[in-house]
Amino acid sequence: AREQHWSEVLPRTVLDAIRIDGHYYAAPVDIHMLTWIWYSKAAFARAGIASEPRSFDELILALDRLKSAGLVPLALGGQPWQESILFTSVLANVGGRDLYLAIFRDRDPQAIASPAFRDVLLKFRQLRPYVDAGAPGRNWNDATAMLVQGRAGVQFMGDWAKGEFSAANQQPGRDYGCIAGFGDQSPYVVQGDVFVFPKIDEPAQVRAQQLLARVIMTPATQVEFSRHKGSVPARRDVDASRLDGCAQQGVRILADPGREVGNGEMYLTPDQNGAFADVVTEYWNNDLPAEEAQRRILAALRG
Repeated sequence: AREQHWSEVLPRTVLDAIRIDGHYYAAPVDIHMLTWIWYSKAAFARAGIASEPRSFDELILALDRLKSAGLVPLALGGQPWQESILFTSVLANVGGRDLYLAIFRDRDPQAIASPAFRDVLLKFRQLRPYVDAGAPGRNWNDATAMLVQGRAGVQFMGDWAKGEFSAANQQPGRDYGCIAGFGDQSPYVVQGDVFVFPKIDEPAQVRAQQLLARVIMTPATQVEFSRHKGSVPARRDVDASRLDGCAQQGVRILADPGREVGNGEMYLTPDQNGAFADVVTEYWNNDLPAEEAQRRILAALRG
């Protein structure tokens, strides 16, 4: 880590996740962004949508046009983790960075009870009528396939979804579009993959660990890996010219430390994260009032 200057080339959010008390225990392979908004160019053209939405209100207008054109406006897999991604995206894009961190990182009771967070909940459920009846139990990649086939317009999903487009020989900008967030201040929700290195004493294994960590963090390895996986390199100092347009957009955003935030699992215990997801799923699928959801989320995050 000292040799390759990890503390200087990695985003703060990643550094906080891979070291404890200054000691590194993992090497980051990539960064995935949780809350990308994908859209089918063919579906947008069929619905007469000339430009990608740049705000939540514009998104609703686009979904209305897709629905009027007989398409599935919002492709979703009705599984708790997918519903949580959708909610996280609305929180990030509607609530903004400060509210996002107040909820997930700080678990601030005032923020959870605030009108701003209630507005996020209401806008989240505003998306429900745009999901088709076949959503419950659908896998995420089957939802992406609906965009690939031009049967649906929009999906909220991490950038691993690019693998499905690539497998169908589709290209960003030509066949599909990607939106990292609405506006220049929208949070970039970071998660990713790492190799964890257990502490051992056997010299040959230590040397092997050091070699693997060094190779993982080499700029060329980081770029090539992300080209295949759909992610962006964890390092901020790589040449991104060989990455696709969506990944290049992510690299540009990560150059601004003020845009990055961790995903909920970085801030919450597994129990808190599970309890939070349970409330989100119940709110999405039932007639739970927003105020009751706020009370239950507060209780979940206090756990």
